[in-house]
Amino acid sequence: MLKETEINALVKQIFDEISFTQEPAGLYDPLRYMIEIGGKRIRPRLCLTTYSFFSDTFDESIFSPAAALEVFHSFTLMHDDIMDRSPLRRGVPTVWKKWNEDTAILSGDVMLIDAYRRVSQAPRASLPRVMPLFSRTAAQVCAGQQYDMEFESRPEIPMTDYNMMIGLKTAVLLACSAAMGAIIGGASEQESDALYQYGYELGMAFQVADDYLDAFGDEKVFGKPIGGDIVNGKKSWLTVRTLEKTADKAAFLGAFALPADTPEQKAAKIAAVKDIYLQDGVDADAKAEIVRFTDRALEAVAGVGFGPVKLEVLRRFAEKLVGRAC
Repeated sequence: MLKETEINALVKQIFDEISFTQEPAGLYDPLRYMIEIGGKRIRPRLCLTTYSFFSDTFDESIFSPAAALEVFHSFTLMHDDIMDRSPLRRGVPTVWKKWNEDTAILSGDVMLIDAYRRVSQAPRASLPRVMPLFSRTAAQVCAGQQYDMEFESRPEIPMTDYNMMIGLKTAVLLACSAAMGAIIGGASEQESDALYQYGYELGMAFQVADDYLDAFGDEKVFGKPIGGDIVNGKKSWLTVRTLEKTADKAAFLGAFALPADTPEQKAAKIAAVKDIYLQDGVDADAKAEIVRFTDRALEAVAGVGFGPVKLEVLRRFAEKLVGRAC
C-alpha cells in the first residue's frame, strides 16, 4: 500500500504526461488548458488509494482509468461553465470565454470520449464491472446537473431534493472513484461496494463543506472569492436549510434578492445573507451535517475487514478533504 506522498507523486506524473497534442489544435488546445489549470485531483487520488489496498502493480492499467476520472470531471466543468455563464475557473478564463461556446461544447465532447477511452484500458478482467459503473455514474452526473438547473427556477427546495441533486452531481463520481480503484486492484464485490458507499457519503460531506466555505471560508485557502453563491443567487445547502428553519422567510429572500452589480452592492448582499445564516445557526448546522456525512463514510468501511492501517488512510483522506470546514 502506497503512502499519501507516493500517491500524490503518481498523480502528478500521470497528469504531467497528458499532453493532448492531437490536431486540430483548436479542438485539443482547450483540453490541455483544462488539465493545465489544475485542481485538487481528488478523484484520481482516491482511485489510486483504494487500488493500492489490493495491488502493488502500478502501470497504465490503473493510471489510465484514474486519469479518466479527472478528464471526465473536467468535461463536466467545461460544459457547466457554459450553462452557468461562468467567466472564470480557478482564477483564469473559462474555455467558452477564452475561445467560444461552440469550441467549449465540442472540446468537452472530446474530453468525455477520451475519458471512456482511458477507462477501457483497465484490465480486461475488471471491465465487466468497471464499464457499467463508469457509464452509470456519467449519466447520473448529467442528471444531477439537470436537477441543479431546474432547481434554480424554484423558490424553495426541500432538503431531500437538494441532497438527491448533490448526490448525483457530486457524490456519485467520488463513489465511482473509490470503487473503480478497488475493482481494478482485485477487490471483492463486498469490498468495492463498501468503498463505493464511503466515496458517496464523503462526496456528500465534500459538497456541504464546499457550500459552507463559499460563505464562511478563507479566500486564500478556498481558492476563489467568498460569497460567490450569494452574489449569483445560487441555491446551496445553506440557503435550503435557512428556508427550512428561519422565522422570517421574507427577510431572507429579500436579502438574497439584493442587487450585486457593484463591489459595494456585492459586499452588502454577502453581509446581509451571512448575518441571517449566523442568526439562524445555519453555519453550525452545516458543520454538523459535514460531520454526519463523514461519520457515515467511515461507518461504511468499518465492518468489511480492511484493518486499522487502511481504515486510518481512509479517515485521513476524509479529514483532509472536508477538514477545512470543521
